[in-house]
Amino acid sequence: MSCIIEWDETLSLTKRRDPSSLAFSFTQTCMKIKFRFSIGPWNISEGRDPYGPETRPVRDLAWKLPLFKKGGFDAVMFHDDDVVPEIDSKSAARVLEEAAQVRRQLEDEGLFAEMVAPRLWFSERTIDGGFTSNRAQDREYAIERSLRTIDIANTLGTKLIVLWLAREGTYLRESKSCVRSMELLAQAVNKMLDHDPEIRIAIEPKPNEPVDVAYLPTLGHALAFAHLTRDPARVGAVVESAHCVLAGLDPADELEFALAQKKLWSVHLNDQNGLKFDQDKPFGSVSLRSAFNQVRVLDQHAYGAKDGACIAFDAHSFRTSSINHALDHATNSRKTFLRLLEKVRSFDEAGAAALIADRDYQALDQMVLNHLLAS
Repeated sequence: MSCIIEWDETLSLTKRRDPSSLAFSFTQTCMKIKFRFSIGPWNISEGRDPYGPETRPVRDLAWKLPLFKKGGFDAVMFHDDDVVPEIDSKSAARVLEEAAQVRRQLEDEGLFAEMVAPRLWFSERTIDGGFTSNRAQDREYAIERSLRTIDIANTLGTKLIVLWLAREGTYLRESKSCVRSMELLAQAVNKMLDHDPEIRIAIEPKPNEPVDVAYLPTLGHALAFAHLTRDPARVGAVVESAHCVLAGLDPADELEFALAQKKLWSVHLNDQNGLKFDQDKPFGSVSLRSAFNQVRVLDQHAYGAKDGACIAFDAHSFRTSSINHALDHATNSRKTFLRLLEKVRSFDEAGAAALIADRDYQALDQMVLNHLLAS
């Protein structure tokens, strides 16, 4: 299934490049894309944090799915144990049976599965990493569970597997070899690629937390790592706004960097207040200008138009929110995205191109601010 594209008009803003004046060359194609949105069951959380217990009651998937649909979402992201709770205690046949039940639940609500990710970081067997653990039996467990995740994804009807390599890193640099760890990671990904020749693996980079230093901390690391695998074309990335901020990088630039290489297979939009813990704040809640630029990049490059890729809002409820407002952070994020999309499509691109050609970036800066401040 692909995104619907409603062609509006094509606007070409091109200036001849003059080598002596370094005039700017700019061409843009304007189109209207109907974006599709996804959300994960964990985005309705119970409010626990490292310093306190749950503040909201537990709600099961059957309770959440109708809420997702009502909130304007098209798809659901899953961890393997979101689909099959206590997955390690169940047979392969039972796992697929429960996955088939979840697929029926999705179809009944008019939803589909966007992706599935193995939740390796919860197991006692992966406290030193899964794929890069110093214990062979732990690495075998991580690979076997990842292969089972692929089987779940097939049952749900998706070919996108996401790897958040949460504990693939070090607490002490002396405890592991980076070269050896890259070899182990490549071996694991190769086994996943061999298990199903149609899957795509999207790596979600993050520079820190829960380990001190991650092996693939940024998008550049993830895409470079793809070339260590047997099929780099099937290894791409998920870009999350907050993770970019934590790495000291600009989320819009990271999105466009992945788009330039046709490796942006999902996005997790949220926000982050500086270089702190991973806050997963609602999209645009810290920096509207950064959010505007992220939406602009996705719209200008027709993200999802060909492959049906979704936009996810990987944000969490504030701990103080009641269960009656457990989805507000996600629906508010979606509203902010759509409002900023209006801003993007009404932005005076011709005027901006003229200022860029004259290198009047001060005026361009104010132009953007005025546009965002206009009602």
